Amino acid sequence: MGVSTTGPEKGISLVTVDFPPVNALPVHGWYELADAVRTAGRDPGIRCVVLAAEGRGFNAGVDIKEMQRDPGHNALIGANRGCYEAFAAVYECEVPVVAAVQGHCLGGGIGLVGNADVVVASEDATFGLPELDRGALGAATHLARLVPQHLMRALYYTSRTATARELLAHGSVWKVVRRSELLDAALELAREIARKDGSLIRLAKAAINGIDPVDVRRSYRFEQGFTFEANLSGVADRIRDTFGEEPGKGKERA
Repeated sequence: MGVSTTGPEKGISLVTVDFPPVNALPVHGWYELADAVRTAGRDPGIRCVVLAAEGRGFNAGVDIKEMQRDPGHNALIGANRGCYEAFAAVYECEVPVVAAVQGHCLGGGIGLVGNADVVVASEDATFGLPELDRGALGAATHLARLVPQHLMRALYYTSRTATARELLAHGSVWKVVRRSELLDAALELAREIARKDGSLIRLAKAAINGIDPVDVRRSYRFEQGFTFEANLSGVADRIRDTFGEEPGKGKERA
């Protein structure tokens, strides 16, 4: 359990996340992921990183229960900083990052995938930000890199999800395959990337990031400010206290 790194083929680093049962990452998990991706990218022998996950889904965001157990704000601050570092690590990785997504990709998962260079998804993959249902805000910056602006807003306000096929139609998913074929498909693409000259592929990654119209780190940090405001006002706690309850059986909202 945790974050592991393997070298399935020359020039390729496979970073795998495994936090059962749904890959909702605790604070330390986000930092482990950030460290693993940055370490892989710094390795001069690596030309592509594949980011994958074990289990039912790719990522379910932060561990809400960890926040509920914390009487103060340490877990919240830790999760926000950890997500910030993990998302940045993927975006700033010195070589291209291919995300292999299966099942649910929610909350923080959108931050990872939205900052990846390429996304390969299984047929059952779904993407969304249920933040408003969990007393949080954020990662609209990254969802906007996956779907058009108005669809991003609709998904954000409703907490609905989009399918891998829908994202394929928008051009943000490279390929959709059976779940059993997901890792092979991601490695096939990574293998093609890894055939390029190592120095040149790193220059290409830096150049493409340099022409990005949105500063993803600053944009996401701006969003996080509203998450802290929601927590200080008490709105976030009121909503988080109903997390896991059946609809209609939560605490009455003001």
